[in-house]
Amino acid sequence: MPPDKIIELHLFDLAATEALAARLAALARPGDAILLSGPLGAGKSAFARAFLRAAAADPALDVPSPTFTLVQAYETRIGTIHHFDLWRLSDASALEELDWDSARDGIVLVEWPDRLGFLTPDDALTLTLVPIDDDRRSAVLSGWSDRLNDRL
Repeated sequence: MPPDKIIELHLFDLAATEALAARLAALARPGDAILLSGPLGAGKSAFARAFLRAAAADPALDVPSPTFTLVQAYETRIGTIHHFDLWRLSDASALEELDWDSARDGIVLVEWPDRLGFLTPDDALTLTLVPIDDDRRSAVLSGWSDRLNDRL
């Protein structure tokens, strides 16, 4: 397996975050894991919302945060996507109750992936978002060496 490709980007506004999400949704396929890291307010939920809307080809898709439900499932044109928000979990032990293994047959989009522990997929795409100011973000992508290119 080739080493992970690392791409660093500057996202100058919400539209740039949404455009990145749409480009990654176009590359995603069943069995993929997309892990969204970064502090509170980094833009993880905004990215997830844009990713799901692009995957569903529905810009008006209602995408509530799964902070309290922990997981939401969406049927999209690229398959079922499970959006996990693991903020409230202390470790991976609760994921069995959330049907993690079945969700992995589709695409999983995971906020707060540090809670996955030993369940962290080796072949995941990791996106780390860091706020620079109110609008701008730094984005670092790693993984998907066979699919990412330098023009993201």
